[in-house]
Amino acid sequence: MLVTGAGGPSGVGFLRALAGAVEPYAADIDPNGAGLYLVPRARRMLLPPGAHPGFADALLRLCRRHAIDVLVPTVDAELLPLAGRSADFAAAGVRVLVPPAEAVADCLDKWRLARACAGAVRLPETRTLGPAGGADFPGGFPAIAKPRTGSGSRGVRIVEGPAALARLPRDHSYLLQELLPGTEYSVDVLTDGTGRVVAAVPRSRDKTDSGIVVAGRVLAAPALSRLAEETVRTLGLRGVLNVQVREDRHGEPALLEVNPARRAASR
Repeated sequence: MLVTGAGGPSGVGFLRALAGAVEPYAADIDPNGAGLYLVPRARRMLLPPGAHPGFADALLRLCRRHAIDVLVPTVDAELLPLAGRSADFAAAGVRVLVPPAEAVADCLDKWRLARACAGAVRLPETRTLGPAGGADFPGGFPAIAKPRTGSGSRGVRIVEGPAALARLPRDHSYLLQELLPGTEYSVDVLTDGTGRVVAAVPRSRDKTDSGIVVAGRVLAAPALSRLAEETVRTLGLRGVLNVQVREDRHGEPALLEVNPARRAASR
């Protein structure tokens, strides 16, 4: 089994969990990635970035060379290239643990996510920020402004009122979203190969670092589990993933985002 993103918390977590169960291989773009040193030297691989046009071909060659049976990508930028080439990997005898390409695209673009899940689960009021402005935003102010794509809370800011919108991009690359003042949670979800949810485990986000959970508690919260399960079914996701949820001013949980490759590590 080959795990990519071995320098990140998800890659390290997978490799540790696999110890003694499979023959693990590790790959990363950084030769100093911590997870590379959890496997023997002969099983360490260096890759181009996921956004590189030759990424999927380079990884496919490595999988063939090392007779990899299962590929576990843990980096967002790798998911769409691999989802689009899953048939090529399957022809080489490699099973890639990645959801369908359209489901991945819905998760990586927060505006697409909001439209895909509208009517299925509670969502914060969300609009793209265009030239016409957003002074009449129905979610009210203060509001949250965030890029449609990206991770780690980069570019996220609180907008106190309409005047502050002038400092933001107006090309629909940013979202204006209802501020949810309640507690934030992560729900780790596992499905089988058909997309049937096997487990949905809510956790509190007690401490975060650059948007990644570094401390949390497992909770018994059926409402959070149900919201995550319905989100996964609506999007047609498969595998191991993470759903982020936050309570509105009435304590009702609402969907924030979905990480189609589970990268939020807690301890």
